[in-house]
Amino acid sequence: MDRADIRAFYEIEAIKNNWAARELERQINSLLYERLALSRDKKGLMRLATKGQTVHAPADVFKDPVVMEFLGLPESPKLVETEMEQAMINNLQAFLLEMGKGFAFVGRQKRLTLDGDHFYPDLVFYHILLKCYVIIDLKVKKLTHGDLGQMQMYVNYYDREIAGHKDNPTIGLILCADKNDAVVKYVLDKKNKSIFASRYRLQLPSEAELRTELRREVRELDVPRKAGAKWPGTQR
Repeated sequence: MDRADIRAFYEIEAIKNNWAARELERQINSLLYERLALSRDKKGLMRLATKGQTVHAPADVFKDPVVMEFLGLPESPKLVETEMEQAMINNLQAFLLEMGKGFAFVGRQKRLTLDGDHFYPDLVFYHILLKCYVIIDLKVKKLTHGDLGQMQMYVNYYDREIAGHKDNPTIGLILCADKNDAVVKYVLDKKNKSIFASRYRLQLPSEAELRTELRREVRELDVPRKAGAKWPGTQR
């Protein structure tokens, strides 16, 4: 994959999304193309270069990691989820830019009740392209199997009690400080296409750091690559 394809992607996205110069610079510095390209095959990479980001399925939407330096929060073990949630609300426009096209904010801490027990998903969106609810939960610690089970409950509830008959299945995204991809793989069914887990970064890492993290993600996910396919952004 050569640099011309990456340049073409940013040109298309800047026009489609009406990015200002600062927004475009931020997307380039956060390696948006490489993060979107993470799990795509050769044909998927070509579509990015010729059409920009197209959204046809949940996997087309989410990135890993999610970079949120705009929150102004320090990388700290003392960080609490309510603090991060409030920072996202205070910087909602920037958060929506990072999440990508199609997200409409519905609410925060929207209560759901099961036989007298109350639960509060952190953030709820509606995705106007995928026509479904998107639930986001924040975890400032390493992801656990219990977090995945809780998200499954939220998704099931929205599918059965909230979503309309014309809505597609609800999607759940857990933003976590760290995760074990083997835990995610074994907790969730192979056919699961509704629950995702992404690491978040509160500081914009250097290009080298971010590339290293993306390569690690490829190794952990064991993403199949066709013979001859090269890592996005590398030159032949």
